[in-house]
Amino acid sequence: MKKTLTAVLFVGGLSRRMGIDKATLEFAGEPLWARQLRQLRELKPDTLWISARSRPPWCPPEIEVILDDPPSRGPLSGLDAALRRLQTSHLLALAIDLPRINVELLRKLWCLAQPGRGVVPVTALLEPLCAVYPVEAAMDAATSLKNPQDASLQSFVHGLCRQERMRIYPCSESEQRFFSNMNRPEDFKSCLSNVD
Repeated sequence: MKKTLTAVLFVGGLSRRMGIDKATLEFAGEPLWARQLRQLRELKPDTLWISARSRPPWCPPEIEVILDDPPSRGPLSGLDAALRRLQTSHLLALAIDLPRINVELLRKLWCLAQPGRGVVPVTALLEPLCAVYPVEAAMDAATSLKNPQDASLQSFVHGLCRQERMRIYPCSESEQRFFSNMNRPEDFKSCLSNVD
């Protein structure tokens, strides 16, 4: 079975701790939304989406926005909505707030994915918003979203790993730096001071 790819950029967070929309922050000379979309385009996916609670004002007109079904329960809501719409064998999810991720790592993850099985990097924790999901995970996402106690991506992905729908990719020491994310202004300043 041939592998086919949809890539989705997750921008649905409310950026409360940052104080402004993270997607509009400039990193290495371009807004984060443009940087992340450029890297996803380099993978040459069959389809490219944005996952959000509402269409962002900066969103390029040619890109479809997959909206969370209300009430949103965080990133699992976005992942569920994207998996339900999926017409390819796999979905690559990337968070807006991982500015140090590069296309080489994304390409490596895509190469490691297999028919019916995705891949998730692991640093100190699983990294579910820089991961490849198989279309077969759609039913699992819908079930997890109905759990009133736990709608965390960590629990969801651990469940997929137990079912062998996902495999774990242990990041090398040099790759772990790609997963510095930005929740607060000081995180962003730290990322800026460590631009490669």
